[in-house]
Amino acid sequence: MADTFDKIEVEFIDQDEIVQVVADTIRDTGEVPERYVRPEIKAEAVIVDVEGYDLPVIDMSRLLNPEFSEEETAKLGSVCEHWGFFQLVNHGLDDGLLQQMKADITEFFSLPLEEKLTVAIPRNGVHGYGHHFVFSKEQKVDWADLLFLATRPVEERNLAFWPTKPTTFRDTLDKYSLELTKVSSQLLKFMANNLEVDHESLLDTFKGHSQFVRINYYPPCRKSDTVLGLSPHTDGGGMTFLLHVNDVEGLQIKNDGKWFPVQSMPGALVVNIGDTLEILTNGRYKSIEHRAVINPDKERITIAAFDMANHLCMIGPLQELLKAGEARYKAIDTVEFTKGYLSAKLEGRRCDTDTMFLLLFA
Repeated sequence: MADTFDKIEVEFIDQDEIVQVVADTIRDTGEVPERYVRPEIKAEAVIVDVEGYDLPVIDMSRLLNPEFSEEETAKLGSVCEHWGFFQLVNHGLDDGLLQQMKADITEFFSLPLEEKLTVAIPRNGVHGYGHHFVFSKEQKVDWADLLFLATRPVEERNLAFWPTKPTTFRDTLDKYSLELTKVSSQLLKFMANNLEVDHESLLDTFKGHSQFVRINYYPPCRKSDTVLGLSPHTDGGGMTFLLHVNDVEGLQIKNDGKWFPVQSMPGALVVNIGDTLEILTNGRYKSIEHRAVINPDKERITIAAFDMANHLCMIGPLQELLKAGEARYKAIDTVEFTKGYLSAKLEGRRCDTDTMFLLLFA
């Protein structure tokens, strides 16, 4: 899987195009370089102050409690079918570990630029600090810097891109990534219960716990309505676990052609279904389009962990779910699936059921 990512052909962004640097440069004038201006932002409505639109909450402690497990599992299934996003509370991750992860990430992005560039993404690479999916000087670029790392399995890590400052960063990320694999495995078992499929038929797709993290830094921008922190997209993996490093919001999800802002709960993980799980469930669980917008006054920092399919498996609808109807998706091996997903991203196409890489029969 890591080899597939490493073959992306992208342009290296110069030091003066690091968004944190650009944001500092235009702090006084507020004049956003044309490369970052996104006029399409104003073309779609954003719905705010909608009562009851807070993301549904799934309680891991209720899932694990025999007294409440059946009820909470049904709720989990309903949320995955109708929302594709939920907030996970009582997930079992130690609060001290979460606080250390947040502190390490904050400190990394506070380092001088030359320190951060010691782990810069190389030309045609993907691991490290910088930007993704930049393949020309003319294309529009998101208003964000990132640190992208392979975290699981351990043998797929490229430690050359793991920061050594702060000194606790590597150890903290190692522990955090391991704890998330445990949470993911637990959720997949309850999803299997909800879907009424064999646990192993679902878990086998993610055997080996292939996991990547994308740590995002969104600088403030006085003209925040002209830039996008993260372009509209769906995630290609099984599940994504998002932790807000600070209390600045910016995540929006799309429903019925309109964008809705997400209000995160303190201490919760925001979890969303990716394209792989949508395919495995034959469209029953939904991979929802989402994006990140920018705050005019405050920086926003997040860490997203992506569960990816085992690179030796085929991705297709689970046979147990095809008794009541035809398959909506062809089976495809993980390498070809990943190539298709990355190609769609590079070509600026939205990665959902309208794109060819999902290979709909209909």
